[in-house]
Order: sequence, then structure tokens, then C-alpha cells
Amino acid sequence: MTGALRRAVFLDRDGTLNRAVIRDGKPYPPPTPAELEIFPDAPEALAALKAAGFLLIVVTNQPDVARGSRSREEIEALNAAVREKLPLDDVFTCYHDDPDHCGCRKPLPGLLLQAAAKHGIDLGASFMVGDLWRDVEAGRRAGCRTVYLDRGYGWGGPARPADHTAESLREAAAWILGRAR
Repeated sequence: MTGALRRAVFLDRDGTLNRAVIRDGKPYPPPTPAELEIFPDAPEALAALKAAGFLLIVVTNQPDVARGSRSREEIEALNAAVREKLPLDDVFTCYHDDPDHCGCRKPLPGLLLQAAAKHGIDLGASFMVGDLWRDVEAGRRAGCRTVYLDRGYGWGGPARPADHTAESLREAAAWILGRAR
């Protein structure tokens, strides 16, 4: 890509854009697109970020594929359902689990680096928003500013604090917009 680099907001999917299913205190993706529940503030928050010129890119770990409990097709159907409901520019998915030692599984920055190469993104002018420590750490390692979305899972935030902690996507977007001016 030639020309000026673009700014992006990278977003985790489950627990950030859509309500995660909580089992044994851990967040999981919804079982089917029919059960997908987008957070009520997500459309407005993303529209404001989009209007400010940010690319909106989902970066999501989906280790259930490697674990054999979900198929790639099931995950792609959920990704498509999220894209239908929100003004996203792209979705990057890691289908691996920790034992695979891939470079794309958050907390490693591989998904963000792939997106930056594809879309000509200035990572230093970009942001990563997510509800898990892995999201914050991936953003940090990619050189982005980070927002931890505290969904009240009960285990506290990341070991290394994010640049900002928010309780809603609306609050996260407002903080990003305040830094982007």
C-alpha cells in the first residue's frame, strides 16, 4: 500500500463487541450466530470511531478450533454475523491454542501485525481494546495504546496495566477519541 499510513482501533470480539458466555468464570464465544448478542453501545461507539477516520479491525483468538470443540466454519459464521451488525473493516482470527506456539495467538502481536501489513496501519497511532490481559499485552507488543475493557469477570485486570481501563465500549471510544485529536 502506498501513501500515508492509517490509524486503526483493533477490537477483541467476544466480551468486547458481543456478550461472552461465562462458564466456570471464563468467557467463551456464543454457541451460534442466533445467540450472538452485540453490546448495546457497540454500534454507536464504533460509528464514532469510524467517523473519526479509524479502521475498525477485529483480532480474535478462537482456540476451540484447535481443541476440536468448534469448527472453523462455526467461528467464521460468528465473525460474519458480527460483521453484519457492526461497521468493521476486517476480521483476523487465530485458530490455534497455546501449545501450538504460533505467532498470531494473543498475547503475541501477530494478528495486529498482519492487519497492519494488509491495511497500511500505523501501529503507534492505533489502539487495542479488549476484555482480557492477552488483548492488552498483544496491543502493547504491537506498539499500540491499549484499553482494558473491564467486564467484571472477577479476576482483575492485566498484570501490566493498560493505558486506560473502561467499563463500556462507549467509554473506551470516548477515551480513544480524546487521544486522537
